Amino acid sequence: MIRYELAGKAALVTGGASGIGLALVEQLARNGAKVAINHLADDARGPEQVERLRAAGFDVIGAPGNVGDAVDCERMVLAAIRDLGRLDYLACNAGTPGTRTSVPPSALDRLTEELWNTVIQVNLLGVFRCVKAAAPALKAARGAVVSTASIAGLDSPGSSMAYGATKAGVISLTKNLARTLAPEARANAVAPGAVDSSWMIEWTNEQRSGSIDKALLKRRCSTDDLAEVMLFLLAGAAMVTGQTITVDGGLTLG
Repeated sequence: MIRYELAGKAALVTGGASGIGLALVEQLARNGAKVAINHLADDARGPEQVERLRAAGFDVIGAPGNVGDAVDCERMVLAAIRDLGRLDYLACNAGTPGTRTSVPPSALDRLTEELWNTVIQVNLLGVFRCVKAAAPALKAARGAVVSTASIAGLDSPGSSMAYGATKAGVISLTKNLARTLAPEARANAVAPGAVDSSWMIEWTNEQRSGSIDKALLKRRCSTDDLAEVMLFLLAGAAMVTGQTITVDGGLTLG
C-alpha cells in the first residue's frame, strides 16, 4: 500500500464511523492526517470509534451531524473546519439505501415518496451541501474531494432505482464540482461494486455468492480496497479531476 506524508493535513469523512468511511478514516490517520469523523448525533459508533482511534495514537475528532439536513450539514462542516483548523480533504461518503431489502425495478409500488426523499436528501444533496460549505477551505488548501458513488449509478440495479438515480447524480455532480473547484482544488468519486461492509441492505447468501461468481477477480471488495483508491484520489492523483473510478473487481465486466 502506498504511503503518503500527510502530517499537517486535515480531513473530514462523512459517514466515517463504519464501513468504507471508517476504513478511509484509518488510512488517512495512519498516514499522519488529522481526521474529523462525521456521524449521526445518535449513532454510538461515532464516539466509540473516536475513542478507539485516539487510544491507538491517532489524531481524530468527532463531527456529529446529518448531511441529509441542510442546516445541520452546513453547521457540521463549518464546525469541523474550525476544530481541524483547516481542510485539505473532504470525503463525501455518507449514504443510505432508504430500505432494508432490495427493490427490483418492477416493484414500483415500493418506491414511495418517503424513500425517494430520504435517498435524495442524503446521497445527492448531502454531497452538494458538504462541498458547498467546504469549498472556500478546500480552495485555500488546494485540496480535494472524493465522493462515494456506486456501480448502481452506472449500469447496475443496485438496491433500488431510486438509489441508483442518486448515485448517477453523484457521478454527474462530481464533474461539475470539479469545474467549480478548479483550478485550486479537485473533485473525484469512486463507484464501489459489491462490498463486504456493515450496510443497511440485507443481501442474501445467494446474492453475495452471485456477486463473487460474476466478478472477474472472484471476490467481493473489502472496505480497505475502496479506501485505498479514495486515499489516492485525495492525497495523490494530482492531475485527476472530475472522474469516477469503478472499484468492483470486474463485477460490471463479468
